Amino acid sequence: MTVKILFRDQAYLKELKAKIVKIEQNKVWLDQTIFYAFSGGQITDTGTLNGIPVVQADMDKDTEEIVYTLESAEGLKIGQEVVIQIDWEKRYKIMRLHSLAHLTDRVFEQVCGKHECVGSNIDLTKSRLDYMYPENLNTVLPKIQEQVQQLINEGHEIKRYIEPGTKNNWAWEMGNHKTFCGGTHVKNSKEIGNIKLKRANIGKGKERIECTLVD
Repeated sequence: MTVKILFRDQAYLKELKAKIVKIEQNKVWLDQTIFYAFSGGQITDTGTLNGIPVVQADMDKDTEEIVYTLESAEGLKIGQEVVIQIDWEKRYKIMRLHSLAHLTDRVFEQVCGKHECVGSNIDLTKSRLDYMYPENLNTVLPKIQEQVQQLINEGHEIKRYIEPGTKNNWAWEMGNHKTFCGGTHVKNSKEIGNIKLKRANIGKGKERIECTLVD
């Protein structure tokens, strides 16, 4: 089953009409979607399908099929056209936090050198990056935050595209910085707004940067 995924290159769509292609009890599959399912450390969207709350959305990493678990699928039929609506306030905040994580990673490497990133996560309150780093990050974190905020304020265009020569390897690019990511992102760094970076120690030789928005 092939599903048309629109949230990567059309992350600003808030509503979409789609057709049901499969139903199993309270689980539904669609022919296309704007509803992000948990993947790559980014939490799932929340929203509704024909006004019915979506309890959970899960993606098969191999097939990219997305299954939506609803409170109830009563009255829904295969082939029926339905309306998907996402919680836009939540989505947009996650987009800002996810792009902030990439910017922070870029500046961290410029300031501290190349160190292995051993974990990352984006939820509704913050994005975080975990590094194998032998020193206390508080000595350099103010410099990292200042440089990240400067990049944000400069208003750089952020591009999203499939890497040439690949089938579905999505790239995130801002200026000379590029990484591969299938999440949702803003189009311009200025949309991120004011930020705060905080250090957390998570074990011997590991440091965490927590990134939050200051609205």
